[in-house]
Amino acid sequence: MNDAELLRYSRHILLDDIGVEGQERIASSHALVLGAGGLGSPVALYLASAGVGRITLVDDDAVDLTNLQRQIAHTEARVGQRKVDSARAAMIQINPRAQVDRVPHRADAALLGTLVPQATVAIDCSDNFATRHTLNAACVRHGVPLVSGAAIRFDGQVSVFDPRTRADGEQAPCYACLFPPDMPLEEVRCAVMGVFAPLVGIVGSLQAAEALKLMAGAGHSLAGRLLLIDALDMDIHTIRIARNPQCPVCGDAARAQGSAASPLTTAGGCGASPQRS
Repeated sequence: MNDAELLRYSRHILLDDIGVEGQERIASSHALVLGAGGLGSPVALYLASAGVGRITLVDDDAVDLTNLQRQIAHTEARVGQRKVDSARAAMIQINPRAQVDRVPHRADAALLGTLVPQATVAIDCSDNFATRHTLNAACVRHGVPLVSGAAIRFDGQVSVFDPRTRADGEQAPCYACLFPPDMPLEEVRCAVMGVFAPLVGIVGSLQAAEALKLMAGAGHSLAGRLLLIDALDMDIHTIRIARNPQCPVCGDAARAQGSAASPLTTAGGCGASPQRS
């Protein structure tokens, strides 16, 4: 780290749980961000400002006027631009050193099969369950921790799904343990139901925090816990979630077939919110 970087990231370096080594780990990390909308905006901006070495943004959408109520990476002057281009412009304004790769395509299994193995951490800021499940499966397959967030109306949720084996030999649940792919769900979108603008900032900021902790090797993640936010009453609490041994993605049978993850080391839109039917 040169003198300018030591000065720029000095407030991180002052933290005992990050320090110079943690900041260097952040600088050598690669974050994959799926979605550059309501959740992806604060995630991308905070990761860039914090000095993440490489950030890959995936989003096939363009900036629309209706996005601007909550998607803070975009401006009215950039309406019509691709979101990945608009978000990169905002990130570079904050940190000209940021290396931002833009992927203006819809994420499918083939694309994620290429991108996920390159990432230190994946952050799910997408807006549909098919994409969420596809990303989760890729993260389990390649042993990449996944930071998941969702927001709708006044309700938000954040969790970490870390497929790496912990030091005690236990394994945390994956997204499919919490929301099985065959479970009947009512998928609701903010375009139909609305969303409280600051809520996506709260959820996205928490996702960025969890991602940076994973990169720096600091603290304890939300793996095995689901953080729930009621922004209307400002009630925030967490619930424990357990791994399902019969999970079709990370369960014992699935792992026996060759999808076991690597050991744990310390080193766009609003996000679809599941409603159980």
